[in-house]
Amino acid sequence: MSHESFLEHAPSVFRKAKSVWSDFIDFVASDNVLQVAVGLIIANGFTKVVQSLVSDILLPPIALLPFIDRNFEEKFVVLRKGPHANQTLPHSAGYNTLDQAAADGAVVLAYGQFITNVANFLALGVFLYLIARVYAVFTHKTIISHTVRCAYCRKYVSEKAKRCFNCTSWLDGREERETSAL
Repeated sequence: MSHESFLEHAPSVFRKAKSVWSDFIDFVASDNVLQVAVGLIIANGFTKVVQSLVSDILLPPIALLPFIDRNFEEKFVVLRKGPHANQTLPHSAGYNTLDQAAADGAVVLAYGQFITNVANFLALGVFLYLIARVYAVFTHKTIISHTVRCAYCRKYVSEKAKRCFNCTSWLDGREERETSAL
């Protein structure tokens, strides 16, 4: 490309680049994108707090029960021992930790990690529900919307709706009443 050709096309290239940049800024700075971004950042922090609550506060006392001999995250069952299991461990006693089993190449069923993840999920759900209820008490606006199924299209719609937004049928039974054209 010659220098003259570059100078000839430069204004249109700069206009297009400026237009693309302007569109990008409008998109990023729009209210919805900013709300979603802030919501995701808050959710990430909230998730870490709940995970810490479950892993560091709730599960350790449960691990003190007499029939549980280690933290939930370390509970596992060896499905197939690794190639060095009998050599590294005396009397084939097994693996003490999940890391030992993984390092030896053993196939394990880590049910303790699954229990921890389920507990994290349930705790997160409970805390989010409680936050929604507290928000509703203070603002008199509900986050939790109750829904019913439309009798015609079977889609879920708000229980306060008068018409289904999917099939536009009346939800108060008007269409079931007999009407006369005369």
